[in-house]
Amino acid sequence: MKWFNLLIVFLLSVSGFCQVDPPLPDYSEWTVLIKGMEYREVKAPLKSVVGDSKLSILRIDPKYFDFGIHAATAYDRKPRTLHDWADTFRLNVVFNAGMYDLSKPLMSKGYLGTKDHINNGVLREYYRSMIAVGSNDTSKHQNIEILDLGCESFLSRKNDFQGYAQGLRMINCDGVAMAWNKRNQSCSMMVAAQDSKGWFYLIFCRSPYTHNQMIRFMKEMPYGLTNAIYLEGGPETSLLIDVNGHCIEKVGSYVSSTYERDDNNNFWKLPNVIGVRVKKN
Repeated sequence: MKWFNLLIVFLLSVSGFCQVDPPLPDYSEWTVLIKGMEYREVKAPLKSVVGDSKLSILRIDPKYFDFGIHAATAYDRKPRTLHDWADTFRLNVVFNAGMYDLSKPLMSKGYLGTKDHINNGVLREYYRSMIAVGSNDTSKHQNIEILDLGCESFLSRKNDFQGYAQGLRMINCDGVAMAWNKRNQSCSMMVAAQDSKGWFYLIFCRSPYTHNQMIRFMKEMPYGLTNAIYLEGGPETSLLIDVNGHCIEKVGSYVSSTYERDDNNNFWKLPNVIGVRVKKN
């Protein structure tokens, strides 16, 4: 009867009753862009309904770089493309400093500010993550960290860094995935996270996925990611890397129900960004 049992297993598998998870991507190969900064692209574990289903991952060792928050309200109140932000402030990497308010297009949806300028001084209660940049004491803190406001209060950390940008939490400080119940939506997306060594990760996808799918992808990565934060989705999603002869541009497009198109190929003008600059020796 052994052959009969094997036949039943085979028939169940081809008929769809027995499903096998696809193999995980190879996350081990990295391209070194410059000391302390590495980049790679992989196919996502799940194929998207749109586009190439690719995940682009940048990771940074903070000790070799300076980080800063730049808001249009601190300068001339004019949003800029990432190229303009990079050229104006001589930045090597630029990306979204969280979501902004479409009804008040210069204003961040969550808290956003530096020691010299506050763009939005109101902490949004259910935005439970915060990117902190510019450590005031590098013997205690990295130059960029992601704070979990469910594990520690902003009040206890508000003097540790030069600037803060608030966003939605996806993975908490203990590495536990947060169920995303805000909206069942798929979109182009960029998120950030950190690992146990203190390296900072940016993960971009142009192909649309739901937030819970992206959380699952991050949990399946072998890097032990924690403190993951949602930065932006749709055509506003932007990442520019221009360092050591490497130039990488990533722009989002698709948002289910509101922007179901994969035709955006240009950086949108953004009011608020986070910039990275190679430290001078």
